Amino acid sequence: MENLISLVNKIQRACTALGDHGEAASLPTLWDSLPSIAVVGGQSSGKSSVLESVVGKDFLPRGSGIVTRRPLVLQLHKIDKGQEYAEFMHLPSQKFYDFAAVRKEISDETDRVTGQTKQISSVPIHLSIYSSNVVNLTLVDLPGLTKVAVDGQSEEIVQDIENMVRAYIQKPNCIILAISPANQDLATSDAIKMSREVDPTGERTIGVLTKIDLMDKGTDAVDILEGKSYRLKFPWVGIVNRSQQDINKRVDMTSARRKEREYFSTSKEYKHLASRMGSEYLAKMLSKHLEGVIKSRIPGIQSLINKTLAELEAELSHLGKPISTDAGGKLLLIMDICRAFDQIYKEHLDGTRSGGDKVYHVFESELPSALRNLKFDKQLSLENIKKLITQADGYQPHLIAPEQGYRHIIESSLVTIKGPAEASVNAVDIILKELVRKAMSETMELKQYPSLRKEVEQAANESLERMKTKSRKATLMLVDMECCYLTADFFRNLPQEVEKGGNPTQSIFDRYNEAYLQRIGTTVLQYVYMVLSRLVNSIPKSVVHCQVREAKRSLLDHFFAELGRKTPSQLSKLLDEDPAIMERRSSLTKRLELYRSAQMEINAVSW
Repeated sequence: MENLISLVNKIQRACTALGDHGEAASLPTLWDSLPSIAVVGGQSSGKSSVLESVVGKDFLPRGSGIVTRRPLVLQLHKIDKGQEYAEFMHLPSQKFYDFAAVRKEISDETDRVTGQTKQISSVPIHLSIYSSNVVNLTLVDLPGLTKVAVDGQSEEIVQDIENMVRAYIQKPNCIILAISPANQDLATSDAIKMSREVDPTGERTIGVLTKIDLMDKGTDAVDILEGKSYRLKFPWVGIVNRSQQDINKRVDMTSARRKEREYFSTSKEYKHLASRMGSEYLAKMLSKHLEGVIKSRIPGIQSLINKTLAELEAELSHLGKPISTDAGGKLLLIMDICRAFDQIYKEHLDGTRSGGDKVYHVFESELPSALRNLKFDKQLSLENIKKLITQADGYQPHLIAPEQGYRHIIESSLVTIKGPAEASVNAVDIILKELVRKAMSETMELKQYPSLRKEVEQAANESLERMKTKSRKATLMLVDMECCYLTADFFRNLPQEVEKGGNPTQSIFDRYNEAYLQRIGTTVLQYVYMVLSRLVNSIPKSVVHCQVREAKRSLLDHFFAELGRKTPSQLSKLLDEDPAIMERRSSLTKRLELYRSAQMEINAVSW
């Protein structure tokens, strides 16, 4: 069972070392889940004397006003033999054999954090005492409750101390050791008043009556000690403090304890209660009670640790890795982040993630619809056909068929296809850039570094612009190729209208009549539709080849080439992580270390 108190001691020390004092609401706290005994009392309650009696040593600072200004986590370790000594967690390599030096170090360490202003701090001091005269026990000595600030202290300190004490003792795993002087009305006890606020049933409160020997003649504390008044779940314990004269004369604790035992065993009022009175009994009772509470809480603490470990690891993973200090590490980190983005982008195009199907929609719906809706009324009007044929004939009219006129009409019609072709290039470019933004938002690592995100997005969009330019050129070239070389077989296979005698129906003098021009317009339209049927398949091939495929293969190639030429300072500017995220990661890392350490300590205890 003694291992349990040692276990909690180790975890408490780890909590303090890694910044867990039970205060940070933004971080999970292990401190609050650990059973502890908090010592609460007013400035004149004899609280310090009780602690020194339990330890058997003079080691606490004394003086007027508020002396205890930081919580003191007092961990007592029973050893079989050897010289007794003390250790502070903030001085791990130093052992104190002189307890007067311990008292001075408590004062000095308090001033290091609070300064000379006599203010208070919730950051605890950890003191371990190793002795054969103590029991295994951990107590948290809190600043004494007061009603008046002393010189050099702000008026708010009274409320600040009360808030600190309340914050400690309201936690469900805190055992409250309420110190009250017997020579004052218990109804006015600061410790009892605050204890009842946070523990109205008295389930967690152990009452201690000090200065019993200083009560007025004719009065006693029997009713309280027997539980007849001010009843708590646990019996009250009476203590006889050393007098100020004993302290001045430096009466040792062994003599003081003997005098205390003699007082209770010989007192007419208290001798029937002597077996459960005094500082020695209090220490043993508290040790046994703390062991029992710890044992009952261990399964819950284990469950909390396992749950919190998973949460901390998940959040750290979400925040990403910390920035490397050397240029090579920074370059590698940037490359890894860019590859992660590139992979997500490819997944969108390949269909693993949504978005790539919009490209297919352009080719299957938008492009065919745009080609079908092309109007050739202007190019194929009878007036325009006659004009182009006449111009093509020049001074000498055509003999068989107006070939040059056909070419001019067809070319002027095919040029209109460039609009839908170019629109397809632009539509796919818009989709590809939209997928860049989408992949950016889904690349968690890029959220850490705003400058890198901006550079990568700019580089990706510039690459897509270059691909769009190349694609537009290639796609429009497909239309130009159709314009510059007509399919002759189409015209050879056209039916020829002739008279029964085998001669053409029209002479060269009436070739420009309406029927003739209409037949030319119909022939040209049939040819244009044949070209459209080819281009509706070849334009998507060109766009995919020049834009989609290249985006998958080389979206960030130009950026990577530029990245290799950047200086270390330029790389650092790209990794300008939000300071709040850096601080959060550091805090989470420390807290994760704490929980892993606690998990190992608990697992190491043999049940």
